[in-house]
Amino acid sequence: MRALLLGLAITLPATTALAETLPIGELRRGMMAVVEGNVERITDEDEFILADKTGDIRIYIGPNAMPVRPGDLVRVEGFVDDDIRMEIYADTITLADGRIVTLPRRY
Repeated sequence: MRALLLGLAITLPATTALAETLPIGELRRGMMAVVEGNVERITDEDEFILADKTGDIRIYIGPNAMPVRPGDLVRVEGFVDDDIRMEIYADTITLADGRIVTLPRRY
């Protein structure tokens, strides 16, 4: 049992890091997703719009400091919510310089 738990502890973080990046236009509600694009604009203290060549999507960061600025190229990992307008509840944001911003799950 310990070996299984240790294996999961090592494998799960790596799985997200190796996840395939999807075009925003191919996202579906209820899925975990990794997307890359440019920050188009900040729409609220806890939300921004991310765009790639296939479309754009709202990124919700919860009650955390805004880690991005318009024009930034970022990679976002999170859950595609089933709100009226699709949005991603971000778990992590990787900035262009390689820094990873982890967002606690306090929605």
